[in-house]
Amino acid sequence: MKKITELVSSKPWLGWVLYLGSVLIVFLIGLLGSSIIERRNEANLIIQKVKPIADWEPRNEKWGENYPLEYESYIKTLDTNFASKHGGSAKVDMLTRYPELVVIWAGYAFSRDYNQGRGHYYAVNDLRKTLRTDVPQPSTCYACKSTDVPRVMNKMGIAEFYKKPFKEMGGEIVNAIGCQDCHDPKTMNLRITRPALIEAFQRQGKDINNATHQEMRSLVCAQCHVEYYFKGKEEKYLTFPWDDGTTVEDMEVYYDSINHVDFVNSISRTPVLKAQHPDYELFKTGIHYERGVSCAECHMPYKTSGGVKFTDHHIQSPLNNVANSCQVCHREPEIKLVNNVYDRQDKVIQLSRIGLHSLTKAHIEAKAAWDAGASDEQMKPILALIRQAQWRWDFVAASHGGSFHAPLECARIIGTSIEKSEQARVLLSALLTNLKVALPVPMPDLSTKEKAQQYIGLDIDKMLESKKVFLETVVPVWDKEAEERHDKMDQDYK
Repeated sequence: MKKITELVSSKPWLGWVLYLGSVLIVFLIGLLGSSIIERRNEANLIIQKVKPIADWEPRNEKWGENYPLEYESYIKTLDTNFASKHGGSAKVDMLTRYPELVVIWAGYAFSRDYNQGRGHYYAVNDLRKTLRTDVPQPSTCYACKSTDVPRVMNKMGIAEFYKKPFKEMGGEIVNAIGCQDCHDPKTMNLRITRPALIEAFQRQGKDINNATHQEMRSLVCAQCHVEYYFKGKEEKYLTFPWDDGTTVEDMEVYYDSINHVDFVNSISRTPVLKAQHPDYELFKTGIHYERGVSCAECHMPYKTSGGVKFTDHHIQSPLNNVANSCQVCHREPEIKLVNNVYDRQDKVIQLSRIGLHSLTKAHIEAKAAWDAGASDEQMKPILALIRQAQWRWDFVAASHGGSFHAPLECARIIGTSIEKSEQARVLLSALLTNLKVALPVPMPDLSTKEKAQQYIGLDIDKMLESKKVFLETVVPVWDKEAEERHDKMDQDYK
């Protein structure tokens, strides 16, 4: 201390440096303290604003009154501007992109209309607009599309809900996928609201209540992003075919054991298994799942606003948010990470296109055999191979992001699909030769969706006109019913 005093006495300017330095340090400490208090107040203010939420409240905006940051990010699922090389949120007509799909789905509603899924906010709206729901459907189709589903199931019972006609429940199912689907309104803990997942675990001897929080961050997605079927001719009970396992072969064994058929292809007469969207099953075979990464970490990464850390509910492709999704773990430049994704996807999609082309030829050649007088016995092994090939091809094609989540497994599955398609075509070649049919079988012009739909006999113009009338007359009535019900819910809750 004596030395410092002597130094300051000999050099007066040093005293001013020490004084001003001390003032600056005190100011910065005060600023830091003020910032900490301000951020704590922001967090406390959010907690103080929390209002009770009704047990089965389906309206996301009501939850948003308590959790504005999450709700504001959720609303961004309205944005359909982002399009990656093979996905994103932009609307894509998949039948226009791949017209041969119309042939392999001939006899099934997907040959009418199939668009790439958009953001969760559009779930109910897109379901109403698609031509697929003009075919008589059960209310099971709503199971993953709306926060109204848990409320209605609780009111009328699970089985009763499933077997109701689709259009009969239109006025009840109006709110898009959101808060109620994944959260307990009292604790905000993650929860499972769809019985099919719980029941699938139970049949495997597992209790989903024992799942860890990290596991739940994927399981809430697995309520819907899975393979499923409607069990029972009248019941239409939503069921996951996981009893024998979750691989493509395991589920095929399950379906074959119960002789399940989703539809019979009207061109080849093949009893087809239609894959839905086995995202969770394929994700489980990939490296991210093996490393303990959950769906939410990539599709709903954490973000901060002021002093509040929260989960980004703008559920989207990680490629539209590489900094928060990918670079948290991977330190490479963004362009390199994006190219790594495309490199894997490109290879799987290249194989997928080969598989689709082979399948399409098999269906058309099978039609030629039937037309030439082939018997059921002659066609039985051929149709079995086409069924197996299409199930495998569709298992990969129907998944959202499977080509990145599990590129090796996807490549393996499509490889076996191509093998089985070509085995069917070898048998068809021999049969057609015996039936005196000239080879090769002429292929129709499938260069556009319209030409493919004309080939299988669809009158799309008539369907579009019918849909227009439905949207202009029936849907407004549904929305009016929903508005009246929401008003009553608010009055009852008050």
